[in-house]
Amino acid sequence: MSERKPLGGQALIEGVMIKAPDKVAMAARAPDGSIVSKCEDHVSLSQKYRILSFPFLRGIVVLFEMLVIGIKAITWSANQQGEEEELGPFEWFLTFSFAIALTIFLFVLAPYYVSRLFFEQNTFAFAALDGALRLVVFLLYLALIGLMSDVRRMFEYHGAEHMAVHCYESGEKLTIKNVAKYPPEHPRCGTNLLFIVVMVSILLFSFIRFDHWYYNALARILLIPAVAGISYEILKFSSKYRWLSWLAKPGIWVQKLTTRKPAGDQIEVAIRAVERAR
Repeated sequence: MSERKPLGGQALIEGVMIKAPDKVAMAARAPDGSIVSKCEDHVSLSQKYRILSFPFLRGIVVLFEMLVIGIKAITWSANQQGEEEELGPFEWFLTFSFAIALTIFLFVLAPYYVSRLFFEQNTFAFAALDGALRLVVFLLYLALIGLMSDVRRMFEYHGAEHMAVHCYESGEKLTIKNVAKYPPEHPRCGTNLLFIVVMVSILLFSFIRFDHWYYNALARILLIPAVAGISYEILKFSSKYRWLSWLAKPGIWVQKLTTRKPAGDQIEVAIRAVERAR
């Protein structure tokens, strides 16, 4: 069997995006029942500039690129549902700014300030509560958004994406029957990466012990790129070396919150996206 491209992706609105090293493919179910798809060549920044492919730097670059690609893909899939909405430069800036600000508030600042209400900073009890709150916020956020019908639908496409990639990586023919045999969880999922980010941040932030609270808060924000870079390397190692596969287990469990078993018509859309990307 010839070597297969490593594939990643994400769920879209009634669709799936698949990212190959040199292509980005999207497929979505249109309101009339047909499947529309799109495929574009893609050269990553780490391919253009070798320095950005170095360990730790590449994780930061990948996360940034996937955020850009992901938002564009979701916009495209929304357009296929008749929601024509092109984002201009200012709208893109606002979207990124809001997403980043909300992430920093929920997963960095809020747990820190709540922990300060109960314990003195720079103590073990403070670090333990700060880390525990960050993990609880992450899991609670995933559980709550999963209650929304539209999000549950996307989680089904998320499962279809993983199952189609599993089938492709196993070398089987991409059919609905073959894809349906595979689990909706995947060790290289972005959910795994997010879980690792939370755990690495708990460990790394526990070493930040400035006397003034605002230095501690600022240091946590400035260390976010470092957390992302370290987490990406852990994810790559856990998927590359079998003896480190246990590192992906907690992320697989968390995927129970972000994936659902898809229907056959959803698997069909995921298959189209994988076929276009490969």
